[in-house]
Amino acid sequence: MSLDRLDDPAAVALAMSLVAMLAVATVTDLERRVIPNRVLAVGALACLAIVAMDDPATLPERVLAAAGAGGFLLLGALWGRPGMGMGDVKLAAVMGLYLGGAVAVALLVGLAAGGAVGVVLIARHGLAARTQGLPFGPFLALGGVVALAVGNPLIEWYLDGLFR
Repeated sequence: MSLDRLDDPAAVALAMSLVAMLAVATVTDLERRVIPNRVLAVGALACLAIVAMDDPATLPERVLAAAGAGGFLLLGALWGRPGMGMGDVKLAAVMGLYLGGAVAVALLVGLAAGGAVGVVLIARHGLAARTQGLPFGPFLALGGVVALAVGNPLIEWYLDGLFR
């Protein structure tokens, strides 16, 4: 899914519901350090309903992207330091439903943005900043918006350059 299909009402509905879900997830993660399951469930159901009516052939790819994105962050949550919550894992999975393969761009942007903020905090406050918790949902949401806007064209550009 990308914003290049603004003439398609289903694509617009999908984009609007993704952005609304990401906005609510961001605000609640910033305020309460939690991404509510209800928000993610409603987002997932809205996505599945729109896709099932408009383009059901893409459901397998979307489910695979959701499993891959959620599984990737689950590994980070289980293996890494405390801080990556299950809400982040579930948010990545729902983003995979919406974005399909472009969720890879969303994860890359989210991880890069979060890492950049972490580097700035360490530069400013020293190594003690490593123990400071940051909500990761807003960084994932930023990645989701970037992937929505340019995810598929960016992947095509990369693959074209890779396989020339």
